[in-house]
Formats: sequence, C-alpha cells, structure tokens
Amino acid sequence: QVQVVESGGDLVQPGGSLRLSCAASGIINAMGWYRQAPGKQRELVAHIISGGTPIYADSVKGRFTISRDNAKNTVYLQMNSLKPEDTAVYYCNVVANGGGDYWGQGTQVTVSS
Repeated sequence: QVQVVESGGDLVQPGGSLRLSCAASGIINAMGWYRQAPGKQRELVAHIISGGTPIYADSVKGRFTISRDNAKNTVYLQMNSLKPEDTAVYYCNVVANGGGDYWGQGTQVTVSS
C-alpha cells in the first residue's frame, strides 16, 4: 500500500507564493498535483513522470513549477504569482511503478486579501 502525505497549504495574499510538498512510500513512477475548487471538478495542475518532461495546465504555466526528488520520493509544487482563482484543495496523485493510483488527503490553498 502506497502512503501519500501532502503539506504546505495556507492562506496567502494575491501575488504571493507557496510551496506544496508530497511524500510517497514505495516505488513510484509518476507524481502530480490536481486541485478542486468548490463546485468544480478536480483538474490537473501539473504532472511529472520519472525522467520525463513536466506537464502543466495552461492556467498555471509560467507561474507554477513542479519538481521531484527521486531519492526522497517527494514531489514539490512551487506556486508563484498566486491568484484568487488558484484557491482550491490541492491533491497529490501518485502512480506506483507496479500500477495503482493513489491520492493524498488534500491541502487547502486560499488566495485572498
């Protein structure tokens, strides 16, 4: 069973920055971040496969950066120039090397003055 633990959500003012972290157990292939705002469907934010090129949603390109520390099985999401529309619960998603799709419990990001 893969364990996924997120951290880093907070209240931040527009234009501010936050860094989310997600640590996973086991042997991991892909890691990524999704978000879900109230009344909306969960959507992809950014995704990275081991040795691959990161993929970003158009809405966050140029502002968010996903990175991965393979030695620690940890993925980070650096979020800059935050906007109120970035407010959501952010979920870490992990795909295990042997298959299987796992989610973290979610971390709240609120962008408000």
